[in-house]
Amino acid sequence: MANVFTRMGDWVNERAPNMMPAYRKHMTEYYAPKNFNLWYYFGSLALLVLVNQIVTGIFLTMNYKTSAAEAFASVEYIMRDVEWGWLIRYMHSTGASLFFVVVFLHMFRGLMYGSYKKPRELVWLLGMLIFLVLMAEAFMGYVLPWGNMSFWGAKVIISLFGTIPVIGGTLVEWIMGDYLPADATLNRFFALHVIALPLVLLLLVVLHIAALHEVGSNNPDGVEIKKGPKGNRWDALKPADGIPFHPYYTVKDLVGVGFFLLIAAFIIFFAPTMGGWFLEHDNFIPANNLATPAHIKPVWYFTPFYAILRMIPSFLGQAFWGVLAMFGAIALLFALPWIDVGKVKSIRYRGTGYKVGLGLFVLSFILLGAVGAGVTAEVIPEWFGDVDVTFWENLFGRFWTLVYFGYFVFLWLYTRLGWETTKPVPERVTTHD
Repeated sequence: MANVFTRMGDWVNERAPNMMPAYRKHMTEYYAPKNFNLWYYFGSLALLVLVNQIVTGIFLTMNYKTSAAEAFASVEYIMRDVEWGWLIRYMHSTGASLFFVVVFLHMFRGLMYGSYKKPRELVWLLGMLIFLVLMAEAFMGYVLPWGNMSFWGAKVIISLFGTIPVIGGTLVEWIMGDYLPADATLNRFFALHVIALPLVLLLLVVLHIAALHEVGSNNPDGVEIKKGPKGNRWDALKPADGIPFHPYYTVKDLVGVGFFLLIAAFIIFFAPTMGGWFLEHDNFIPANNLATPAHIKPVWYFTPFYAILRMIPSFLGQAFWGVLAMFGAIALLFALPWIDVGKVKSIRYRGTGYKVGLGLFVLSFILLGAVGAGVTAEVIPEWFGDVDVTFWENLFGRFWTLVYFGYFVFLWLYTRLGWETTKPVPERVTTHD
């Protein structure tokens, strides 16, 4: 058998001589820091979920109908009549939420360890583009089941572009292809969700990994591993503080994959809707342009940005400022490598102010998510009795919106004005309990 594989390998190498060098460059000869911890599982898990979404999406398209009259019924047909259709649909819907879980945790690891700093600015920018495309992909996929929340969510989100001065109304009609979300909207969203955006997403993922492998991976210490020998070891191509990505980290990632699949399987088989967080109850009702849901809200992974949109009041008769703030909240993440000019990368050696600021930033993101999901509107009357819910919810949401944007202002001042007192950074990577 070994001879068979050897001959097959020789046959491929003879006809594609550059494949094996590329494999070695990105796998067996790509040296990653030896001190990766739990936070470094989420990049590979994001790739796993991407594959799941593509494969399950292909099977779903085989029975889906792209028309307002048939879309909802076709999803019901997949769930009830297609053999194992319910499993494929739940794998796809659960995978969408788990995709954002692992991506958010992957981004948080980048914030903690300064993975957006020189020389990895391009890696960060490509990662943020992936995040942006993923949000568009998720929104369009959310519309396709054509439940009642899908319809009204599409109407609300697309109508946001109507706040753009001069061209807003025309732009909304152009995106919808009609005056309301209808057949034209479904057809173009289906084309974008199934073909265009996945191709862009795959291209960006390849570029993201390629850019990462050009500069090397960051690590929890935030120091580079290609600094020369350690002890009596010397090999310019084999840094002493690094180990080959394959087989060491590929095998290690399989452990994370195993735990992740157990969690995903539990959700799929026992709680696929997660109490309305992954699949809203209103989306099990056919789209009806005459019956508005009691609370129109996006899926949980959009709720922090939706809360920012809601918390910004109209100014001079224009609602455009809320939309601008919502997109600005994402744009600031793109600018992070130039906002934070501190020399120290890892949170392990950064000042107390940075740690407190990052903690408040994460807390603001979570609490704004609660505001956007309507959790605060339910909790306030339970905790405080008969009070003006709208007033207190707006006060709470606007405070945490200020904290969210204030983090970037603070970080810019904190690192540029020399307020930060850092700890000594080790010369080489270390191990920590």
